[in-house]
Amino acid sequence: METVTRFAPSPNGYLHLGHAFSALFAHDIAQSREGRFLLRIEDIDGPRSRPEFAASFRRDLEWLGLEWDEVPAQSKRLASYSDAATRLRERGHLYECTCTRAEIASLPKRVGEDGVQYPGSCKGQAIDSSGPAALRLDLDKVLASSRKLTWEDERFGQVVADPREFGDIVLVRKDLPASYHLAATLDDAADGITLVTRGEDLFTSTHVHRWIQELLELPVPKYIHHPLINDVDGLKLSKSRGSPTLKDRRESGEDGRVLADQLRQRMTFAGT
Repeated sequence: METVTRFAPSPNGYLHLGHAFSALFAHDIAQSREGRFLLRIEDIDGPRSRPEFAASFRRDLEWLGLEWDEVPAQSKRLASYSDAATRLRERGHLYECTCTRAEIASLPKRVGEDGVQYPGSCKGQAIDSSGPAALRLDLDKVLASSRKLTWEDERFGQVVADPREFGDIVLVRKDLPASYHLAATLDDAADGITLVTRGEDLFTSTHVHRWIQELLELPVPKYIHHPLINDVDGLKLSKSRGSPTLKDRRESGEDGRVLADQLRQRMTFAGT
């Protein structure tokens, strides 16, 4: 089977070194296996998604010396998200939730490894459908009706998918047609991704994605969760923390191919 990887950034800010590492990692694995490397723009984050950021992403990847095939952005796939949500609702896997953040904060806390979970207050309740409502996964019902699931990670081996730490996670947001979890899982299937490469900070998300694949009868790719690039303080690079951007480095005259080679020196684990 041909190896197909992807880099799927959200155009709500400029890329930084962590993004460069992820893109290079996915690109180089595909190239080493004579496969394909795809670019997908995840642009359904409302007004935060801006076309100038996506245009900058393409210039950054060219500057790093990468080649790719671009697939349709998420904004072109809204019907697929709606269809999937409808199927899950018809099977009783989703329920409406109208709780605000303030209301959730006031509820009795249920804490897991990934933080405070939603305690299921709207589950089984009559919901006023006149206002906005999110759609949550009824995890208790899902887990009771299916078998044990696993996925193959090229770095960590076979992993049992256990999404309980997330609780009843939102799959369709009040203000958006899909959450990251639903949209990314559907998109990877539609794009024929055979190896999902991403940072180890998203490792726990794969527990949820594996169950979405099962519920929607989607193909199951292999995974590899790579280490993160941290700043001088040992913290994860992020847009929200104002980490230095690739755009700034590119426009300052830095050689992107030299930077790419420097980042490749950190790829010393399985799969590279």
